[in-house]
This record gives sequence, structure tokens and C-alpha cells, in this order.
Amino acid sequence: MADLTEIKKMEVDRLRAMAEAGAIPRARLEQAQAELADSRDNMILRRSLYGSVRVEDFTPEQADQMVEAAQRLVDRQSDRFESSKTLVREGVMARANLVAMLEDLEFRRKALDLAHFRAKLVEELGEYARAEEAADSDDGVTFRLGRIVEKFNGGGIFTNLDWARVSTAFQKQFARPLPVSAKGETATHRALGFDHRGRVDIALNPDQREGVWLRGFLKRARIPYFAFRAAVRGSATAPHIHLGPPSLRLRIAD
Repeated sequence: MADLTEIKKMEVDRLRAMAEAGAIPRARLEQAQAELADSRDNMILRRSLYGSVRVEDFTPEQADQMVEAAQRLVDRQSDRFESSKTLVREGVMARANLVAMLEDLEFRRKALDLAHFRAKLVEELGEYARAEEAADSDDGVTFRLGRIVEKFNGGGIFTNLDWARVSTAFQKQFARPLPVSAKGETATHRALGFDHRGRVDIALNPDQREGVWLRGFLKRARIPYFAFRAAVRGSATAPHIHLGPPSLRLRIAD
């Protein structure tokens, strides 16, 4: 597909020379330029939105680029659709031509919605770490902050063996795997300056049935955790359970 983008670029260069010479209408060049821009933005979405990249491997900048590319694709197709409606009203274009254009526009809008959803997940990973940092304490016991945050220090460590015990027990109890949102080091955490090695974020509300069971298991096993029931003030954190010590700030040497 990169070759297609290069072909479109060559076509734009050719048409630009023709437009400057007055051999073709300027509108023909603008159409080709818009098609080239579409090709470039679609390439961004193929790598991010439609590719095999996991959410936790996104950096915030990549998530922003994905949303911006999807938005530009919607904007350009919307402009085309509105221009074509004018041509239909003037009798220059058949109304049937609008159907395919509208279908394309709706497809792009759905892609934009999906891009926003994925970008929100990336944002939440960072918010999780910030909320853990803000709620951290040295008291070594379970505590609550207005019932929003619960922390259990347990034995103070979280090992691979602990993770195997937790995930196996949950699978046996509920016949499905734990809904992991981030495990270990991720591009998102690293870009935001957090060390998430040896830690796991679980997308469970602490007060739903699975969350209550998980918190009980972690306490019995003396495994440290943070449980977030709602957004911490100043944060967009969704309800979740963080396994392990809080995510620390990365040192320069890391």
C-alpha cells in the first residue's frame, strides 16, 4: 500500500505541473491532493487502528496521530459529500452517486469512533499509574479514601508465581481469563515516565462479583493491590484493580 501512496504522490506532481500550465482545471489537482492525503491517513490507520499493535504498546503521541488521521478522513469525505449534494441539486450529478459516498462517510465515522475508543484506553493506562502514585501510602494496611480507593500492601511484592496463582484461580472460578488491560512494561507507561514492570492492571470494577472475589483472593494470598472504584479527583481513571506495588517513576538510567 505504500507503493500506492507513492503512485498518488507522483500523480499529484504531474497534475500540479499541468495545472500551473493551464492544461487542466485546478479542481482536478485538488481532487488528487485529497486522494493522496486519504492514502497517507489510511496508512496511519492500517498501522494503528487496523494493525496488530496492542493498546498497551501505543504511546500517547501515536494514539493522538491515529485519532487525527481518522478525523481528517471523515472531514474530507464530508466535504466531498456536501459538494456532491450541491451538484445533484444543480442536476450535474445523479442522485444515485450519493449512496456510495454516504456509505464511505459512515464507514469513516465508525473508524473515528473506534479510534477515539482506543485512544481512551491508552489514556486510561496512564491515568491508572498517576492515580496509583497519588493514592500511595506507607501505612501497610487496607484503607479507603471516601470508598473510592482501596490499597492493600500485603507482603509488599508481586512475583510471576503470584500472577500464575491469581490467573489460574480466577480462570477456575469464573471459566474465563482475567480481563487484563496492561501487563508489565508498556509503551504507554514508559512514555509517561512510569515503571510498570512486575505489575498488572485488571479491568474489573472492585465491587462487581468478580472484583469482590479477586480482592478476597489477593488478601488471603498477601498480594499487594490497589482497587479503584471510580475516578480519583483530577483523574479520568476508570474502575480497575492494580496488582502489585504502585507504578514508580522511571529513573533516567532506566
